[in-house]
Amino acid sequence: MPAVFLKDRALIRVSGTEAQSFLQNLITTDIVSLAADEARPGALLTPQGKILFDFMIWRDGDDFVIETDEAQRDALLKRLTMYKLRAAVTLTADGNGVTVSWGDGAATGFQDSRFAKAGIPLFRTPGENGTDVPSAYDSLRAAHGVVTSGADYALQDAFPHDVLMDLNGGLSFRKGCYVGQEVVSRMQHRGTARRRVVTVSSAEPLPASGTEITASGKPVGTLGSVSGSNGLAIIRIDRAGEAMASGTPLLVGDIAVTVALPSWSGLVFPATSDEASA
Repeated sequence: MPAVFLKDRALIRVSGTEAQSFLQNLITTDIVSLAADEARPGALLTPQGKILFDFMIWRDGDDFVIETDEAQRDALLKRLTMYKLRAAVTLTADGNGVTVSWGDGAATGFQDSRFAKAGIPLFRTPGENGTDVPSAYDSLRAAHGVVTSGADYALQDAFPHDVLMDLNGGLSFRKGCYVGQEVVSRMQHRGTARRRVVTVSSAEPLPASGTEITASGKPVGTLGSVSGSNGLAIIRIDRAGEAMASGTPLLVGDIAVTVALPSWSGLVFPATSDEASA
């Protein structure tokens, strides 16, 4: 059972009699339906629908715990406090570090819905309970199309659809209004999402994160997390689909790569511009 301590994760506790309604009306995740042993992804969006902060969230009794990047926590806590106004809600920093474990025997903590979609039972537990190297977790993410801000995309530069939140439990279209909801609902109903997460593989080690992915010299996307010859990227799937349909190689720098949409997503590459806009 691999177990990795992620020291750069940090926690925020949301408590009080109005904690659930406060979060339900603010973030992308439907927390009313959140099971007691489940961790779901989520985001606080800009009014324009882009991801301002990303996180995981789970229940702890009557409270909610938000797990985010340590570098984001203070700013997220400040933003949540700004929205709180007179709500009966208490917001507190609640420790640092989370352990992720998966495979046989990994049955404690909160099951990550993103990996569950891929058939991987992975659990998140506050505190340090693992000794495996962080690269083991990065390899797992790269294999199953699970991205994180910083490593794979910049905050305020991606919509929830870009990072598959519409498919992994992090984005609700049924719960009513929240910040940015109008924009992401429009994207959903019009089918206008063109940027999507893909897994990237090559016959040789991939270059550094941030390297541009191109087809016939034109940009398709940017390489994110790298694990040897495998990695993640957010790309224009219409452009990639056209390139693959015409036999045009996709390159990261000067290295030929293969890209694939995560099998659990059910997405396919459009082969033509007409199909992409259908």
